Amino acid sequence: MNKALLTFALLMCGAAHGSESPDAPDTASASLPDPYRQVDNFLKMPAGRLMGSSSAVTTDHDGNIWVADRCGANSCAGSDLDPIMEFDARGNFIKAFGKGLLLFPHGFFIDGANHIWVTDGHVAAGKGDDVLEFDRDGKLLRTLGKAGVSGNGPDTFHEPNAVLVAPNGSIFVSDGHEPGEGNARVVKFDSNGKFIRQWGMHGSGPGQFEAPHTLTMDSKGRLFVGDRGNNRIQIFDQDGRFLASWRQFGRPSGIFIDQHDILYVSDSESRDFEGYGHHPGWKRGVRIGRASDGVLTAFIPDPEPDPTHVVTSGGEGITADAQGNIYIGDVGRRAVTRYERK
Repeated sequence: MNKALLTFALLMCGAAHGSESPDAPDTASASLPDPYRQVDNFLKMPAGRLMGSSSAVTTDHDGNIWVADRCGANSCAGSDLDPIMEFDARGNFIKAFGKGLLLFPHGFFIDGANHIWVTDGHVAAGKGDDVLEFDRDGKLLRTLGKAGVSGNGPDTFHEPNAVLVAPNGSIFVSDGHEPGEGNARVVKFDSNGKFIRQWGMHGSGPGQFEAPHTLTMDSKGRLFVGDRGNNRIQIFDQDGRFLASWRQFGRPSGIFIDQHDILYVSDSESRDFEGYGHHPGWKRGVRIGRASDGVLTAFIPDPEPDPTHVVTSGGEGITADAQGNIYIGDVGRRAVTRYERK
């Protein structure tokens, strides 16, 4: 058995018995291929504008690329820029909207109707800590949560990270960005935005979270939650029942599953250096594998694999288009990078 399969088998053995193996050093990624080449500046920004920090990047059903950047900086507070931008498949700018509506765009999702969903992870002056739904022309259709109001109730959020709309219209929001403080939960709503249930609390056990940072769903309808502060992905059914916990994909800042059930996971924080992101023996980068069983198949190393001076680098938000090209939103470098097959 090769190193990648052995690591996966040991991890799954622990999950199957309701517990987890310790976070052993990564022995699989070094033996994995990197079949991608990096393409910088693929997206052509409008004249006079620079890309800001972004953890929100996705593609729509027409193949266009959408980015919600933080207004050329790492916050949209006080900015007159439109944070939500659309580009065609060749990277040409099409349009932008959303000026004055968002403080800190964080999570991004496009549903079956090509509606654009954005989580706003900051709160101030009557804005933020909410989830906004737009049509593709920029009309605000509805708001989940209460703009400018933080909370942990059925109709309030505090630092919501990600939003996902299931094929049946159910809406899932992962809520709580800081390990050890604030919220640490997943909230489910029906297609009309009516609260159904929530699950999670601070902790490291099954169904507990420390910064549920990102969401995706596979073809079986299983919900994958990037539990970043616990260095793992947790998998649930749509009623919140715990199914599995995977550590072989590193410390997940972004996760995405494509139409072929390929799982893409960006690790922008792992480092040996003690302090935030301490994850000894693990390198930053993008790990790719099968959503069906968690077996790793490829690894794209981060440009700064183990920095002592940078909290985050490389990919945070992540998506892939129908041709298998990967796009990652880089908060630290303030860039969106494309990775193509070599």
